[in-house]
Amino acid sequence: MCGIVAYVGTKEAYPIIIKGLKRLEYRGYDSAGVALIRNNELQSFKKQGKVSNLEEFASDADTSGSIGIGHTRWATHGAPNDTNAHPHGSESGDIAIIHNGIIENYDSIKQELLRKGYTFKSDTDTEVLCYLIEDIQKNTGVKLGESVRLALQQVHGAYAIVVMSKNEPDKLIAARKSSPLVVGIGHDGDFYLASDATPIVEYTKKVVYMEDEEIALLRPGEDMKLYSIDDVEKTPYVQELEMNLEVLEKGGYDHFMLKEIHEQPRSIEDCFRGRLNATDAWVSLGGIKDYEQKMMNANRIIMVACGTSWHACLVGEYLFEDLARINVEVEYASEFRYRNPIIDENDIVIAVSQSGETADTLAALELAKSKGATILGVCNVVGSSISRITDAGSYTHAGPEIGVASTKAFTAQVTVLTLMALSLAKKKGTVSDSKFRNLISELEAIPAKVQRVLEKNSKIEYISEQYKDADNALYLGRGSSFPVALEGALKLKEISYIHAEGYPAAEMKHGPIALIDEAMPVFVIATKGTSYEKVVSNIQEVKARKGKIIAIVTEGDEQVTAIADHVIEIPETDEHLVPLLATIPLQLLSYHIAVMRECNVDQPRNLAKSVTVE
Repeated sequence: MCGIVAYVGTKEAYPIIIKGLKRLEYRGYDSAGVALIRNNELQSFKKQGKVSNLEEFASDADTSGSIGIGHTRWATHGAPNDTNAHPHGSESGDIAIIHNGIIENYDSIKQELLRKGYTFKSDTDTEVLCYLIEDIQKNTGVKLGESVRLALQQVHGAYAIVVMSKNEPDKLIAARKSSPLVVGIGHDGDFYLASDATPIVEYTKKVVYMEDEEIALLRPGEDMKLYSIDDVEKTPYVQELEMNLEVLEKGGYDHFMLKEIHEQPRSIEDCFRGRLNATDAWVSLGGIKDYEQKMMNANRIIMVACGTSWHACLVGEYLFEDLARINVEVEYASEFRYRNPIIDENDIVIAVSQSGETADTLAALELAKSKGATILGVCNVVGSSISRITDAGSYTHAGPEIGVASTKAFTAQVTVLTLMALSLAKKKGTVSDSKFRNLISELEAIPAKVQRVLEKNSKIEYISEQYKDADNALYLGRGSSFPVALEGALKLKEISYIHAEGYPAAEMKHGPIALIDEAMPVFVIATKGTSYEKVVSNIQEVKARKGKIIAIVTEGDEQVTAIADHVIEIPETDEHLVPLLATIPLQLLSYHIAVMRECNVDQPRNLAKSVTVE
């Protein structure tokens, strides 16, 4: 959720932190704040709302100083207002802290500190931690780093924190557990910290991804000191960032979401580049190669995910079962760990996550690991928590996704799961050579076909205009197009705030058909395939009740075109790959409707990009 940025070195800290907060604003935008040390005095600026509000608030202030911390908030404890905004200070005002996560036992710590006579200013769990750090310093006389370490031994929950003190004005103390934190090592001895690498790449490509219960001491001109919460010194593992600065800009598009929709021909191709060869008829994912036999012999494969990634897993279920004939179950990660699931060493658990930091998905993996299951990952962010905890896995290589509503992440995840299913099917002999060759040839052609769908943007924008004022919408699909219907409905809900639901098309008459009237738009994936005639019947049922049909159809379709109110054609492809094409017009419809409704497309209300707390 929240985004944190910090800097210590020889440059002016404030401009670096503000720019970094803007890059992380997709992680939360309830409030923002910065704390700086100047002339051995600590000053902070905090404001409800976006980072731009903070900039305006601090525009006339002296923001000089070469050490500082900044935060953009997604509220957990305490309402989004100026007081609850981070950074938080200790009671004396000597110490400041920023925090991403939740301190679960903050109330018991707070009650103890209240008994000692402390007075709190905010409603947050983070302020309690800051007070605890200062209380330990008062009672023990230890340095800041040691007081942070001792305080964290009393804390239960998730945290990525950065702490500074005006009494030790040349250092930052950072720590993490279950929330991401990256340290950038500057060429000039400076240090940069952030929730992910996007604010750092402009200044250095040398980074350290901190592990759980690690604490870092950062002082400019000195080597990074890293130690465990149990005070065992560790050696930082320095990695080289592959990210380029230009991918973090809008590139001439009005919104990041639109840019990311249009990046999908490239992101899908990047996803399968080097992993398939249609000419020589092979598929190979190096990340899971050593585990493929285990996957084929497993009792079942369990896919765990949240949100859009869960929809990608539903598509994966169809692919794995139909092509590779492997039993697959798809679970909401947020529910999986709480229902005492039956898992053993003969199960494979695949976690799918764009960020690789999703708290519920990480918790599900921890549970599966404790039961002896093999755990694999599919994620986008190199060095993320899921990539580190899993036995093996595959990166999607989609590149940074800044828009809160996932678009290219979905198609990239579906691409990786398709590659997995094809590889397993080939090794198991559950598809013929001719079918296998056809599928990989069709998959190789998908980027060009996605581009052809994107060229229909003007028509999609026109259709969007017709339904921008709708209060409700239904999305229908069958087979692997049912998850696409779910994903289309989610996109519309997320960014336009129109109530929308996705259903298997045949389920409509088991309840939802009661909602159909002349004001109800119904979006139907009606492409050629085994269920085509059944979907046509479902469309006719809607039309008989005066519903408005917007159909995604295969190029050249005549039957649905004759009865639908609007059709959007997509190129013909193998039925297994239809989700990669059918989702594109639904993304564009949601985008245009949201823009027409004057919604904040990239930062929809109440949502954050990376859900790092439960």
